[in-house]
Amino acid sequence: MITSTANQQVKQLIQLNKKGKLRNAQDVFVVEGPRMFREAPGDRIEKIYLSETYFKSRWKEKEAEAPWEVVQDSVFKAMCDTQTPQGILCLVKQYHYSLSDLLKKENPLLLVLENIQDPGNLGTMMRTAEGAGADGVILSPGCADMYNPKTIRSTMGSVYRVPFFQTGNLKETMGQLRERGVNTFAAYLDGAKGYDRPDYRKGTAFLLGNEGNGLTQEAALSADTCIRIPMEGKLESLNVSAASAVLLYEAHRQRNL
Repeated sequence: MITSTANQQVKQLIQLNKKGKLRNAQDVFVVEGPRMFREAPGDRIEKIYLSETYFKSRWKEKEAEAPWEVVQDSVFKAMCDTQTPQGILCLVKQYHYSLSDLLKKENPLLLVLENIQDPGNLGTMMRTAEGAGADGVILSPGCADMYNPKTIRSTMGSVYRVPFFQTGNLKETMGQLRERGVNTFAAYLDGAKGYDRPDYRKGTAFLLGNEGNGLTQEAALSADTCIRIPMEGKLESLNVSAASAVLLYEAHRQRNL
């Protein structure tokens, strides 16, 4: 049993929670909690860490395909990113998708995100994408890290199932989508067309922008059509994850008539 925060594995996990560069260098990410453990594909789990309490009360060795280790409760808490750890933490291999992976199906439904800063919003949009039947999420270079612990928690497991691709050039990727027959729609305050007017039954990509600033003009102009979501009262904008839900579920509705 690991009993000290001076243990090298403990130090490594603390740093993996904090540093995206280290996660990328080691090609892993950290997940916490029984649900995220059970939903993780067994062949992607590299190592499992259990608090002493969890091990004594809930652990069944047959659950594990990967090697596991027991950690003293106080040390386990230091390893975790959450204030109230749930007793199990895993190292999971990162996913690597290409744009082609997101375009395998006929008439794909995609979410394209520009400069999303909040990890919680990003994770929520991954979860929403799965719920609405989207085929993938495309991230601009300025987006939050998909493997940030807060993002991972917010996905509620969707990170295991929804393909995502981080492009080095958003404008170029928008052009590639167009070449593949995908219609692109920018959610833009100056959009002339209501979001519920276009036909989303063919290949569709919704482009949404930064929480505070929305889409850049360059990104908006790279889309085929600018659309708007009406807002009552004195609102200036919707939360970006709420906007993604409105758009994705409108596409879902049209595709399931």
